[in-house]
Amino acid sequence: MRSILSRVSGTRRPRSIRGVALTAGLAIAAVPTLVFVSSAQAGTNRPAPLPVHQAHVTHQQSADSGPAVHHDTSLPLRVLAARAHPGPVPRRVSPDRGFRLPHPPASHRADPVVQTRPGTRRAVATTNNFDGISDTSPGNSCGCTPPDPNAAVGTTQVVEVVNTAFAVYSKTGSTIMAPTATNTLWSGFGGMCQSTNDGDATVAFDRLADRWVIQQFANVSSASGPYFECVAVSTSADATGTYNRYSFQFSTFPDYPKLSVWPDAYYTTYNMFTPAGSFIDAEICAMNRANMLTGAAATQQCFTTDANHGGILAADLDGSTPPPSGEPETVMGIGTTSTTLDYWHFHVDFTTPANSTFTGPTDLSVASYSTACGGGTCIPQSGTSQQLDSLGDRIMYRLAYRNFGDHESLVTDQSVTAGSSTGVRWYEFRLSGGNPAVFQQGTYAPDSTFRWMGSIAMDHAGNIALGYSQSSASTHPSIRFTGRAPGDPLGTMTQAETTVFTGSGSETGASRWGDYTSMSIDPSDDCTFWYTNEYQSSDWNTRLASFQLPGCTSGGGSDFTISASPNSGSVNPGGSATSTISVNETGTSQTVNLSASGLPSGATAGFSPASLNATGTSAMTISTASSTAAGTYPITVTGTGTVTHSTTYTLTVNSTGGGGIVNGGFETGNLSGWTASGAATGVTTSGPHSGTFAAMLGLATPTNGDSSVAQTFTVPSGMGTLSFWYNVTCPDSVTFDWATATLKDNTANTTTTPLAKTCVSNSGWTQVTAPVTAGHSYTLTLTSHDDNFNNPPDPTFTKYDDVTLSAAAANPIVNGGFETGSFSGWTTSGASTSIVSSGQHSGSFAARAGNTTPTNGNSNIAQTFTAASGNTTLSFWYNVTCPDSVTFDWATATLKDNTANTTTTVLAKTCVSNSGWTQVTAHITAGHSYTLTLTSHDDNFNNPPDPTFTLFDDVSAS
Repeated sequence: MRSILSRVSGTRRPRSIRGVALTAGLAIAAVPTLVFVSSAQAGTNRPAPLPVHQAHVTHQQSADSGPAVHHDTSLPLRVLAARAHPGPVPRRVSPDRGFRLPHPPASHRADPVVQTRPGTRRAVATTNNFDGISDTSPGNSCGCTPPDPNAAVGTTQVVEVVNTAFAVYSKTGSTIMAPTATNTLWSGFGGMCQSTNDGDATVAFDRLADRWVIQQFANVSSASGPYFECVAVSTSADATGTYNRYSFQFSTFPDYPKLSVWPDAYYTTYNMFTPAGSFIDAEICAMNRANMLTGAAATQQCFTTDANHGGILAADLDGSTPPPSGEPETVMGIGTTSTTLDYWHFHVDFTTPANSTFTGPTDLSVASYSTACGGGTCIPQSGTSQQLDSLGDRIMYRLAYRNFGDHESLVTDQSVTAGSSTGVRWYEFRLSGGNPAVFQQGTYAPDSTFRWMGSIAMDHAGNIALGYSQSSASTHPSIRFTGRAPGDPLGTMTQAETTVFTGSGSETGASRWGDYTSMSIDPSDDCTFWYTNEYQSSDWNTRLASFQLPGCTSGGGSDFTISASPNSGSVNPGGSATSTISVNETGTSQTVNLSASGLPSGATAGFSPASLNATGTSAMTISTASSTAAGTYPITVTGTGTVTHSTTYTLTVNSTGGGGIVNGGFETGNLSGWTASGAATGVTTSGPHSGTFAAMLGLATPTNGDSSVAQTFTVPSGMGTLSFWYNVTCPDSVTFDWATATLKDNTANTTTTPLAKTCVSNSGWTQVTAPVTAGHSYTLTLTSHDDNFNNPPDPTFTKYDDVTLSAAAANPIVNGGFETGSFSGWTTSGASTSIVSSGQHSGSFAARAGNTTPTNGNSNIAQTFTAASGNTTLSFWYNVTCPDSVTFDWATATLKDNTANTTTTVLAKTCVSNSGWTQVTAHITAGHSYTLTLTSHDDNFNNPPDPTFTLFDDVSAS
């Protein structure tokens, strides 16, 4: 078989439409669509029949295996989203798919497992049923038709993704984070993950770690690559918090990524294409989940199938019971005959990659089938001759796995021909020794309407829910689901259909109708299904619905969750801190005994009550002694029942007498220890970062000028880091209103600005840290400024909380502030480097790369260091003067991990006429050797002279 390229432009709608897609799920408008042609099938777009394979093989790792090319930890997503300012997006229709993935020839038999009558059980009602992101949602930068809806549900939130945009909702449908461009999550990350927003994004919730995982590909419009997979793993169960971010590089285009969670790795499957657009094979990559959960450097190991297989899926864990220890990941796809699916086993070993194996394919016999529409387009709609794409050439997301203890099950589905229409073929496989076998299967086609684009999952009781799209020549596409109980006759969906939403329009601009939907299970009760799909009115819309099937009770077995609110607090020695410990049982009742460990010397913890016999709360009081040493202590709060779970409470003991912050958490309910000045200062109980109170500077009505609080303190021995949290509401611009903080070293008579003037509509709680020197006296001033504008009113106010001192990890950077007045500890090379004593970020000196007159080429400043214990972050400040363009002149910085032999660009090429002092941070791993290279490049242009030079200062590792 050979492939040729055929550019296919989408049919334009009467309105302006944005859109981007090459293949199913690809979100790039300018890339050609594929048409496969064989000599035996000239004039068709269907692949030749595939040969039947006879034996499985062990595959070799692909060239895409290796370390992430860059990783870091983000600011809170809510902060990144508040700062995002997306520009206009051209609106186009995605080109229709001109190709199909490899799939078997049609069966000559009628479907032997088709269900031709609807279920007789009463249809269940939805619990929640609300609109998600739509084509016209404010802030939606998707720029695509169709939306490719996908969602996941966590402990308290639901995250939806539509190709290149995402939003966060509560479980009742209220908006926590409005639709936002997906690459906002990679703001500040640099490279293609930040600069492109190419789509095919999906989201998963890692139930074993209570973390969110979001992925999308990048740079896929390039004709030569490299291409990237961008993956972000949240650091908590809050989808709006911080994320550990990674980018992995591919030499060929990784289309249609599908993410799955397994205990030993995050697995992603792809359809691989050449840069010219020819299908190659399917590929699966295992990413080092353990490291990505902690933000450490991570690698991926990748294997490919063969040209006869595409659209594979990896098993995706549901429930809190992992698979048996050491069980490999199961991977599945459509087979090469009309009576088979195929599967592979992936065993990954990140310690010894040579031990990793990917074996298969192995034939899995199923009831005969013919792929819907021959794998292509035939779904009718009311009011138009435009037919829709079936995506019958692949099994549909998800391949959901559940361990019931006495057996393991996998469920998935595909779109197949059912008489004169199409139906959803669904399967339950049960594993024996890790090998799947059909336990039951059926094709849901109870009437002549067309059903396709399904997604399926199981609850902990064994109920199965199947959602899908429905359409016919007399009906618009709509969203429906059905289901079955574990004791029902095998192969049947016994619940009558529930219509989630009836569409009022048809897709007239293209044949594309999404590339997947998603059925997921709520981890808080393991009973509630959440289904996400699309419908059409005048534009496309998405819908999220939750429901339960009869016979499921929350959790099953004896289990519970535990949490602390607040999860941190600060006290003076001799004082006490309180927190509410919540236990939520998700199974049969049990007694949960509470305890605490990791307490500082002299401290005790008490619980009232000390045990809980059902879901409830206990008041935890941590009491310190007058002799308790200052510091920050992570305390583990453990609940012990038939199972054991824990949560962390962080206690900060302030330093008094010998110095330290007084009333840093404002828990006295006033500003004692602080000096207040300006327009409006006080404390508030509304939304503190932790505890009961926070400082409130400014008001919710306009004020005039600065509102400030200040405290002078001495840093005790052993302390080296000042930190505080702020939350600014600033609907104006930083020209007029702002939050800021200054730190004056009274001993050294120098002043720094740890929080530069900041104005965002809602920053959320954001932490600021600054180095301090033991024994020095400091004055910290926290400020909120409002210009008193009243037409219309735009009040700016800022909350501050949890001002603390903590011990600093050793800083391995030598002469990071260049305060020796020389380059001692550094190596210089290139055109021009010097130490300057004016315009520095702090202290008396800074380094300058380049000069105030044109220089020729790179000017480099470099240092090799080993990250010390406790070091997680490298930071430095730069100030570039670049009157040219980034094509010719720039500032940049690279960080080479000599231990892992990887290099990241921590400061992408930057050229602005005057950047001002700007901070850069990057993740580092304790014990690794690094080489940091700071560079300024000038092309020596002299007509007229336009010299580029860059100041660097305050390089540190912490």
